[in-house]
Amino acid sequence: MAAFANIFKIPELKRRILITFLLLAVYRVGCYIPAPGIDRVALASFFEQTSGTLFGLFDMFAGGALQRLSVFALGIMPYISASIILQLLTVVIPYLERLQKEGEMGRRKIIQYTRYGTVILSLIQGFGIAIWMEAQQGGAPVVLHPGWSFRLMTMITLAAGTSFLMWLGEQITERGIGNGISLIIFAGIVAGMPAAVGNTMRQLTIGEMGPIIMLGLLAFMIAVLAFIIFMETSQRRIPVQYAKRIIGRRMYGGQSTHLPLKINTAGVIPPIFASSILMFPATIANFVKHPWMDAIRGLFQPFTLVYNLLYVGFIIFFCYFYTAVVFNPVDVAENMKKYGGFIPGIRPGRTTADYIDRVLTRITLGGAIYVAAVCVLPSILISRFNVQFYFGGTSLLIVVGVALDTIQQIESHMLTRHYEGLISGGRIKGRRG
Repeated sequence: MAAFANIFKIPELKRRILITFLLLAVYRVGCYIPAPGIDRVALASFFEQTSGTLFGLFDMFAGGALQRLSVFALGIMPYISASIILQLLTVVIPYLERLQKEGEMGRRKIIQYTRYGTVILSLIQGFGIAIWMEAQQGGAPVVLHPGWSFRLMTMITLAAGTSFLMWLGEQITERGIGNGISLIIFAGIVAGMPAAVGNTMRQLTIGEMGPIIMLGLLAFMIAVLAFIIFMETSQRRIPVQYAKRIIGRRMYGGQSTHLPLKINTAGVIPPIFASSILMFPATIANFVKHPWMDAIRGLFQPFTLVYNLLYVGFIIFFCYFYTAVVFNPVDVAENMKKYGGFIPGIRPGRTTADYIDRVLTRITLGGAIYVAAVCVLPSILISRFNVQFYFGGTSLLIVVGVALDTIQQIESHMLTRHYEGLISGGRIKGRRG
């Protein structure tokens, strides 16, 4: 408790946390501002029929804004998509690869391209949602006055909402604490937790779930959270030794350090890719009324055996694929060689790159299995134990990952001011600033 109390003794940190909460509150208010031209009752009825499709996945990341078709209905996903597309393009386009290696100026240029890509994707997705809304003819019409005026208005409104969220995320990153884009997704996911707790308490009240099962479930959830935190902070540390170099009259180098390789290098990208691919057939089947499409929709429904087997396979594949995209052992080995670094017992250059690649391949398998196990956990809890809320999956990985990152940033602010951190064991001695 003393460590938490120290947060409010540092004026800059207190100001940053307050700004973060205020900007996230603006985001949550915007999730309830409706886009014009929509029948809310018909929209709610339609979304009850689209569970298990891409719309449910996007609505989770949008914090329920898509289900209400608010001005933030697209959420921050167009920005995430644009970032991933640019990251993948750096592998095949030499110009983007050079920009990535140019330091701060190159990073700013890539961010600028990401913003342009976000606006373009938002306009396309907004127009697609407008067409999709007009096509819903079952029951009461969702769109009150269909036509080009509605399509253009929806496209501009949703693109403006996403652009504002992108700006909001950048303001949180610059003036607040933590990564703004990640915190916006975090806030959207956490916003659904009170409803899940309410449903669980209702089950306990009416006798659908016994107190013993509830306590066992609570203990299991705490154990899963502890396991995720352990895996997300786990690293394989490869020892690196730097040779001594004499420059002028000074001697540099000679120190020992390590190269940290995360167990889960790919993060939450693999389950997002895998979910999008597997939910695509069910989404298409939602629009095409045919017995064959109904059979495909039933086959690819979440919580089925076929879905889970394919889900695990895709997650493992994308863990390796995305790790290969974001981590290049050849570049790491060349940088080590340039600055006089080497792995004891391993020849510098290509041999070092092959060694790092072998180590990364082995630990990525463990990370992929861990991510797949967490992502299929909701299927087991819902189908086997009648749990009426979604615990696990991509949302839990995001929540834990963002929480850990934010805590580490708060920790660094406190340690620089000579205060005891949230994670560190003892108080650091020194002058308090």
